[in-house]
Formats: sequence, structure tokens, C-alpha cells
Amino acid sequence: MAAAACSCIRSPGADVFGKLSWNAIPWDQPIPLTAGATVIFIFLAVIAWVVIRGHMPYLWREWITSVDHKRIGVMYTLLGMVMLLRGFIDAVMMRSQQALAFHAPGYLPPEHYDQIFTAHGTIMIFFAAMPLMIGLMNFVVPLQLGVRDVAFPTLNSTSFWLTATGALLINVSLVVGEFARTGWVAYPPLSELRYSPGVGVDYYLWSLLISGVGTLMTGINFVTTILKIRAPGMSYTRMPMFTWTALAANLLIVAAFPVLTATLAMLALDRYLGFHFFTDTAGGNMMMFINLIWAWGHPEVYILALPAFGIFSEIFSTFSSKPLFGYRSMIIATMAICLISFTVWLHHFFTMGAGANVNAVFGIATSLIAVATGIKIYNWIFTMYGGRVRFATPMMWSIGFIFTFIIGGMTGVLLAVPPADFELHNSLFLVAHFHNVIIGAVVFATFAGITFWFPKAFGFRLHEGWGRAVFWLSFVGFYVVFMPLYVAGLLGMTRRLQHYDVAMWRPWMLIAAVGIVIMAASAACQVMQLVVSIRHRKALRDEIDDPWEGRSLEWATSSPPPAYNFAVLPRVHGTEPYWQIKRRAIETQQQSNLPHYEPIELPRNSPTGFITAFFATLTGFALIWHIWWLMGVGVAAAYAVFVWFAWRDAPVKIIPAAVVARLDRERRRARADWLARHPEGEEAP
Repeated sequence: MAAAACSCIRSPGADVFGKLSWNAIPWDQPIPLTAGATVIFIFLAVIAWVVIRGHMPYLWREWITSVDHKRIGVMYTLLGMVMLLRGFIDAVMMRSQQALAFHAPGYLPPEHYDQIFTAHGTIMIFFAAMPLMIGLMNFVVPLQLGVRDVAFPTLNSTSFWLTATGALLINVSLVVGEFARTGWVAYPPLSELRYSPGVGVDYYLWSLLISGVGTLMTGINFVTTILKIRAPGMSYTRMPMFTWTALAANLLIVAAFPVLTATLAMLALDRYLGFHFFTDTAGGNMMMFINLIWAWGHPEVYILALPAFGIFSEIFSTFSSKPLFGYRSMIIATMAICLISFTVWLHHFFTMGAGANVNAVFGIATSLIAVATGIKIYNWIFTMYGGRVRFATPMMWSIGFIFTFIIGGMTGVLLAVPPADFELHNSLFLVAHFHNVIIGAVVFATFAGITFWFPKAFGFRLHEGWGRAVFWLSFVGFYVVFMPLYVAGLLGMTRRLQHYDVAMWRPWMLIAAVGIVIMAASAACQVMQLVVSIRHRKALRDEIDDPWEGRSLEWATSSPPPAYNFAVLPRVHGTEPYWQIKRRAIETQQQSNLPHYEPIELPRNSPTGFITAFFATLTGFALIWHIWWLMGVGVAAAYAVFVWFAWRDAPVKIIPAAVVARLDRERRRARADWLARHPEGEEAP
């Protein structure tokens, strides 16, 4: 993150590049310069390796231009993991700075520290948590629905690449210019041009506006897919719980993200054209921005948390070897959270002065949403009760989530009480609560979901021993980092302090620094887990496409699934269709009769998403630096791509029936061999 401001000495004729000049690169700041050089070197090295090894045609054909929901899901997840690492590095820098900055300046100057905490929040929410949840939804939901793909495959690809554009723009700010110093929700008037004249807020605005369009398209795509495209016989009350939570999350995206887009667009109009929506002069209303941003912001919490709840529901049921307890009550609780999440946003600023009555209404609504979440937790516990619980790594993440999320939920209910919030607002207690919820739900669910569905995506399991090491180090490290922040918050320490002079805060900052080292060790173990798993993938191979004794339809197809997912679309007769198929095969010692195979039509791969994102990147960069001719080129080219896509001939790819039959018979033969070796249906390897 460049710490240098971007007022630049300009040479004659330099207006062709707007505000951009060589002074935008932080030559005098060793940390961002070294970090940026390292990232550029790694990127160029990877590109060189791909080209030299001759993988570029494969990468272009099978991944970059792919419209297959499974490949797009893997790319979303990979993007999310890379950005999670980037955001974690920011967290390491913040914790180490506060450990050193007692009666001392530390090693980060104030303007650099401000950019780090802003980038940390922005990256973790928009470009780590969101891509991770959307990636898992992309991969799993069409498989659970028993269908071939999402409703709009090319739109799905475009959504991903627009999200990647936003992530790229934020990372460009590392070495060209600066990032915002406003905090991740960019409150005015600090984010207005008068108080933030550099390009930092502009990087923030255009990265979120561009990626937000991609996220909105994802929401439309998945709502349409779930409501309109399901396997024969799959009614709403037969859908898996993860699919239900995906539906609720995407309904929230469709309703909430236009609010975010409109809010940031109004702030951009203030900064670019001198409007006065949120300024502190000429009739602007700063508090309107805060109302609008949190009218999006609290539904956003559940856009992340609801799919996480769905992941845990699948895992608790699978590893307890029994159906999910209270399935219909879980549906009701999910949709209740979806609705109530739009009625609680004011609890983020009880101190605004709206009055006791208004605060009481929003405090009560916040407590009500906790009731719906409590129903889910009890149902998960009752699912385990009386079951044959297997403590594999996904289950360990799920049990760790229950302990962690209960603490986060209880502190949330405490903060829903306005008098308590008045005391704790803007303190580290609030920071600890937020991370308690997001890490406990979203990050734990991500690692649980990746471990759970990794064999389905790649055909082999992740190494169990290293997976357990990752869990325990993450679990312990989390508590060592954030429990001290609760204490420091109760002692009066506010957030975002670059340095401090209060002696009683220092021990808690030192303990938190130890915790971040433990969490860094868990990240290293995660890398080792992936390396070891790839090296031993033959021993870890998923022989029967169902390593966990799964219960829903994604386990009915091969691992990894073919491009068309299912040779013949399954017919659903209950809430656990694959479990019924599997039990019937074990009881009769034979599989179902060979189906009638037909040719399958699939959409062809398309570069539309990648090309659109390329020009969106040019347009965003041009708007940030006021390079108006480049903006015109980007907008015109993007429009041309739109016209081409709208009027193109779109021939489909046809998979011959003979190919479908051959691949499906291979899958059936592997399962027949397993049935012969396990006549009583013993647990799969």
C-alpha cells in the first residue's frame, strides 16, 4: 500500500495521463515498494512458467474462458484464498504495529497504517469472504439441484471476472498511488474530496462499484437457477439446506447490493462532479450515507453467514450419519434471518442520536434475529445427538464454529442493548465481536467446506493429519488474538490506534501478537496440507466418488464431475435423494438399471467475461487517475463487447450419447466393485 500522497509534479503535455506520473510510485517507502515488487515478480514468474511449459492454451481454453459453474467456482475460491492471504498479511502488520507502538511510533507511519486497516477490511469482506462463499455456491448448488449448470453460464463467467477486476484495482494501489485512509466503510466527510484529495478513495470506489456489479449479477443468476431449474421431483422442501441458504443469501444480494451501488455512486458524484449528497456543506447529509451503507452492510453479514450455516448443516448431517434435525424449522429460521436482517442496520450507530424509541426498536429487532440463529444451533446439536458422529476435519471445524459463534452471538446481543453499546461503541470490544462472528462463521465454514467438497472437485482428499493441525492452530490462534481485544475494549482502548500510551493496554496487545503468530503457523500448515495432498494424491484418491458417506446429489456423480454433471438427470423422491439411492443399492446389492443415454447440449466457452473485465479494468484505472481518453476507450470497447455478445451466433457443444454412456458406465463399474467389497455398506474409505 503506497503511503505517499499522489499530488504529482507534472511535465508539459502530461495531461494525457491525467493525474498519473512517476511520483505516484512510492519510491521513498520501502515496505509498499518491496511488497509490490515481490507480488509483481511472483506474478511474472507464474506467467513465464505457464508459457514456457506450454500450458497457456489449456489455461485459456479450460479456465479463463470457461462457463462451467464448477471451474468458475474453483476460480472464485482460489481468488478468495489469495486475497485472504493478502488481508491476513495486513492483519499481521496491524497486530505487530500495536505490539511495538507503546510509547513509540512503531514501524508503520500513520498514513500507511491508516491505509492498511482500510485495505484489510475492504479486502476481507469484498474480495476474500465474498468470493469464497460464492465459489462454494457456484461449485455445489447446481450439483445439489441435480442440474447441468446455472441459468446464465456466460453471465456467471462475467461476474467472476468483474470481481477479479475489483481485486486487481485494490492491489494496483499497492504500488501506484495510495489506498483510502477512511476505514472500510469510507464515512464522509473524511471520504469527501475536501478531506481525502488523493486517489485512495477513488481506488476504493471503483473497485467496489465494478465488483459490485459482478456480485449483483451472481445474485440474479442464482436466484433464477434455484427457483426455476431443479431436478425432476425436487420441490422446495426437498432442496438441501445449503441450497436453501444460498437462495436466501442471493435474495439478499439482489435486494442489498443496489443500495451499495447507489450509495457509492452518490459519493463518486460528490468527488467527481461537485455534488453535495454527503458533504458537510451546501445541504449535504453525512448521516444519510451511514444509514445507506449499513442498510446494505448488515444484510451483507448474512450474505456471508447464511451460506456458512448451510455448509455446517450439510456437514453435521453427513458426519452424524443421520438426517438434519428440524429441516423445516431450519428453512423457516433461514428465511426469517433473510427478512429481519433488513430491520437492524441502525444498531451500528446507536450513538447517532436518533432517540431512545428508535434505538429500542432496532435493539429488539437485533435480539429477534438472534432467536432464529439460536434455532439453527440447537438443531445442529440435536442432529449430533444420537448420531454416529465421526470427527473428521470438516466436523472439527463445525464443532469449533458452534463454540466460537455462540460467544460472538452473545456479545452481539450485548451490543444490541443501546446503553451497553454507548459504552463499547468504537472500542476493540466491537472489533473482537465482529471477528468472532465473521471468522467463527465464514472462515471456519470456508475451510470446512473446502475440505468437505475438495474430493468432489479434484478426485482426491486433503491430508487429514495436516488438516487437523490447521484446525487446532487456527482455533487456538483465534482465541489468543481476539479474547485479549475484548478485555482491551472493556478497558477503553479504541480501534484504529497507530500508537498508544496507556500501560494497562499493552499486555493484551502483546498476547494478541502471539496469537497472530499462531495463526500464521496455521496458514503455513495449510500450504503444507495442499502440497502433501497433491504429492500423495494417488493414496488419497476418492475411489467411489463419495468419501464421506454423503447424503445429497453432488455425491451421486463422479469425482471430479463431468462437464455435464449427470449422465441422466436424477429423479428426486425425498429430502436426501442420494442417501436413498445408496441405501437401496446396498440392500439389494445392485445398482439401478442402466438408463437411456441421450446426447447432451452444453454452452460453449466464451471470452466475454474476461474481455469485459479487461476493459472494465482500463475504465476503472482511467477514472481513478482522470485519464479521460482511456475511459472513453474502455467504455466504448465494453459496449462493443456487449453488442457482440447480444448479436452473436451461440452454437452449443454436443456431447454424443456414446461418450456419455462410456463415462457413466465407468462410474457405475467403480461403484459395483465397491459394493462387492462392502456388502453391508461399511463406511467408505
